Amino acid sequence: MSGKASTSKPNIGLGGSDGLSHAYIQYPPLRCNVPGSSGLFYDDGNRLLLSPTADQVFSWKVGPFDPLIDPETDSISEGPIIAIRYSLDTKVIAIQRSNHEIQFWDRETGGTFSHTCRPESESILGFFWTDSQQCDIVLVKTSGLDLFAYNPESKSLQLVQTKKLNVSWFVYTHESRLVLLASGMQCKTFHGFQISSADIVRLPRFEMAMAKSEANSKPVLAADDVFIVTVYGRIYCLQVDRVAMLLHSYRLYRDAVIQQGSLPLYSNRIAVSVVDNVLLIHQVDAKVVILYDLFVDSRAPISAPLPLLLRGFPRSSTSSQSSGRESESSGGNLLSNHEAVTYANTWTFLVPDLVCDVANKLLWKFNLDSEAISSSSSEVPSVLEFLQRRKLEANKAKQLCLGITRTLILEHRPVPVVAKAVNVLVTSYSHSIKTGSYLKGLKPDKTSTSVVQNTGADVSVIGTDVFGKSILHESTKRVDSGSFNKASTVSSLDSEDESQTANSKHNLKESQVEGKVSNDISLGTGAHGAYVMQSSLQSGQEESQLTSAAISPDEIYSFVFSPVDEEMVGDPSYLVACIIEFLHSANSEKIRVLPNVYVLIIQLLARNERYAELGLFVLNKILEPSKEVALQLLESGRQNAQTRKLGLDMLRQLGLHHDYVLLLVQDGYYLEALRYARKYKVDTIRPSLFLEAAFVSNDSQHLAAVLRFFTDFLPGFKNTSEHNRYCRILNEMNSSMTV
Repeated sequence: MSGKASTSKPNIGLGGSDGLSHAYIQYPPLRCNVPGSSGLFYDDGNRLLLSPTADQVFSWKVGPFDPLIDPETDSISEGPIIAIRYSLDTKVIAIQRSNHEIQFWDRETGGTFSHTCRPESESILGFFWTDSQQCDIVLVKTSGLDLFAYNPESKSLQLVQTKKLNVSWFVYTHESRLVLLASGMQCKTFHGFQISSADIVRLPRFEMAMAKSEANSKPVLAADDVFIVTVYGRIYCLQVDRVAMLLHSYRLYRDAVIQQGSLPLYSNRIAVSVVDNVLLIHQVDAKVVILYDLFVDSRAPISAPLPLLLRGFPRSSTSSQSSGRESESSGGNLLSNHEAVTYANTWTFLVPDLVCDVANKLLWKFNLDSEAISSSSSEVPSVLEFLQRRKLEANKAKQLCLGITRTLILEHRPVPVVAKAVNVLVTSYSHSIKTGSYLKGLKPDKTSTSVVQNTGADVSVIGTDVFGKSILHESTKRVDSGSFNKASTVSSLDSEDESQTANSKHNLKESQVEGKVSNDISLGTGAHGAYVMQSSLQSGQEESQLTSAAISPDEIYSFVFSPVDEEMVGDPSYLVACIIEFLHSANSEKIRVLPNVYVLIIQLLARNERYAELGLFVLNKILEPSKEVALQLLESGRQNAQTRKLGLDMLRQLGLHHDYVLLLVQDGYYLEALRYARKYKVDTIRPSLFLEAAFVSNDSQHLAAVLRFFTDFLPGFKNTSEHNRYCRILNEMNSSMTV
């Protein structure tokens, strides 16, 4: 384990959930206290927490994190353990016994063999398993890298390739498949290799910036001061400069390593975590954590530094009560007090979002409180953009976005503010449709540990999410090195679904976009819209499946505009203006809006008797013609003949001849309806409707004309009971007129 953080004053008693914090750990932790354990080790390739004893190794699967999971056990031989890792197929256990020997243990057969290096000239610094097609395991030695193929039949390692370098120490994460080798007097010169299933990529040699403390003193960089993080599918290297009190950021590309900027530090002891693509900088001495979103072009933190919160901890275990009910052993209370410590001196931070209390054998997982983050900023568009990029709690982020937008309108915030907020949601949805992430969000989330490749020779970044392109393969021509994260925005489109933002530019042809949007919108607003309607957004099952916080136009209508319409009182013109801004954003992104939004506009305008404005909306095509819109115009036109005429005209323009003829008959224009039905061959309306309308008019000539029409143009009508009935009625009308 690496990245150990320490503090001399543990913070005890942070129980409860009423503290203000943006990041938290949830009680209970994973307890991994095994009698006779020789220590805890973390295998990030398989996300296993390992606790070896004299003849056994206990392993807990921590991805996904479950504090109640039971360990699995394997038998091993006695001996010292410096490092231990399972092969990626978990068939072999590799144990580093010394600086010169690694032992391999076959779990199926129990067979074992050892690999040693030359003790007089080199020593083993560490090792890791790979999913590369060229090698199975990599040994990092003071003389460089040795890439081996594992041969279970011959019980040996076959040397595939050697990278000769002077190495002082190294940093590796399986998530990035990247190993950085430090060398030089100050350990600030680095060589990097990404060893993935697609290829072995060698980065250019680079040096890290270090400030000088004194004229004759040169600080030496330690392994605990360098972190490899994967954020939004991009690989960054973060370096602590203890003299300058800065955290330098380097963006890693295939052909260059570019320093992106620096973040201020407020503690001598620093640790780094990544939760849902958000960077957590733990200021251990100050006992606070600062959150950064590297996606945006800013070095400012997401919010102010706040303590790390411990949620769910039972208060009774830390309260000093003297009641007679306290009959439990003091040892149990002591353990609980240890569990209540945050940023203890025994904490070791694990990539990317775990921390292990090695003394008390506890494992915690870091979490983000998206609700607290969203409520701590007044920049609504920025908050919405941040929430739209969240994936681990996509359902919660979606609810927060809907609630924020709804509140903006209910509070009658300026229309431009609402327009910006709505535009963020629409643009994010458009991007998710184009990348396919919105529809994938309806499927169960699957954790991937294999390499995903694009076409061509691209190397992929591997993580728990699926990314489209290797960060190392991006060209430096696409980066502005003077900006901390401008490259993130520029290259974000190469990722399959990671970068959702209102400022995203898409390299898709317009014809392809329109075709895909039209196809996907019908699925998204139909299937998913019904899905959301039928089940609560707070459903636990949906939350476990939803991986995109994108909000469809139908959801904006159902959970923003429609509830606001029910709650708002007074002049509805403000809500109409907000909906128009929504339509403008949807039109800009070429997203189809369902008719219910247009129907709501008609209802709002008609409610305020703004028929002239409603007419302009129809004539200027602000309201997209549809049957639902036409029928609402007819309904709202009961008090305004011109509005009703607009509805009739829309039915005719849409070719809905049956509905048009039927409405003409209902309005008493049955002769005009007959002429229209004959012209457009509408034969789906029963003759009795026309005959009944003519009879109600009490005009025998009109009734005779209708009878003659159906007799001449409807075969077999003369032999029907309707013909006989209305002929008899016509004769009676003529007889009464004669008398």
